[in-house]
Amino acid sequence: MQTEVNNRTLQIPAKLYRIGELVRYTPFSRQTIHNYTIMGLIREVQWTEGGHRLYDESVFERLSKIIELRRTKTLSEIKQILKKEEAASRAADSSLQSENN
Repeated sequence: MQTEVNNRTLQIPAKLYRIGELVRYTPFSRQTIHNYTIMGLIREVQWTEGGHRLYDESVFERLSKIIELRRTKTLSEIKQILKKEEAASRAADSSLQSENN
């Protein structure tokens, strides 16, 4: 997101969320968010100086996907599915970058 003021463009920082905010906005407990992070199902994008994890908005899409998959899959299966999707996405991004260069 950008805003222009007097011929200068200001970068609006992306909103980052602490675990407590994820708990407030999702059906997951603090411990579940922590466990999903440790397992690699979700990832923090930054840490505060005090050592708190910060997540970007993409975590909500990821948690929604986990909710959907939890209906029929184990966490181990979900981890493998998400890894495959990430690999496919990276390969597609790489392919697009190659075509644009």
